[in-house]
Amino acid sequence: MRADQNLVMRLDHVSFAAGPDGLASTAQRIGGLLGTDFLDGGIHPRFGTRNMTLPLAGDIYMEIVEVLDHPASDKAPFGQAVRARSALGGGWLGWVVSVADISQIESRLGREAVKGNRRRPDGTELLWQQIGVNGLLSDPQLPFFIQWQSSSDLHPSNGATGAYSLDCLEIAGDPQRVSEWLGETVEAPLEDVKVEWVAPNGTPGIVAVQLQTPNGLVRI
Repeated sequence: MRADQNLVMRLDHVSFAAGPDGLASTAQRIGGLLGTDFLDGGIHPRFGTRNMTLPLAGDIYMEIVEVLDHPASDKAPFGQAVRARSALGGGWLGWVVSVADISQIESRLGREAVKGNRRRPDGTELLWQQIGVNGLLSDPQLPFFIQWQSSSDLHPSNGATGAYSLDCLEIAGDPQRVSEWLGETVEAPLEDVKVEWVAPNGTPGIVAVQLQTPNGLVRI
């Protein structure tokens, strides 16, 4: 069990949409900047997407995701979000908050969470529920919510050595708006992560992520 499992909400991962060169090339390019390799995360059958992941310290991970030529990607909001961001050349898709009890978010937003799953190349299946991707689609500064159903030893942050960590999120947006969406102050899931808020000059959302690496700070 992760030590922070009793927290109401916490930053779980940040998501980057692959560019026109595709998932593998995008992961190789960003991995080259960071000095490490991303892992093949497998396929999201319900969303029509697949990803590659990088475990980070603090039970956080980064994913690079691409849409597949699959009917699910046209129907699932997450697939739609990835397709739209990749069509713009790729880049930061959003950030994701894990919660201990997603039913509280369901009650507040007035809709039900959807099931999510990912099949790793070795056949291992990860299970969760998520809600709020439609909020991300309409306002990319907003995170969506996830409640993991798989055991904690399968969390994609496992394997992190501590050499790589998320140092800072740069978000174009309004912290008050995000707090209203979260139902708590925005500091609740981000208390261990530095956040620089900047006024949107165009589309709101993640502008950049700063990661600490063995070779120093890298801004992507």
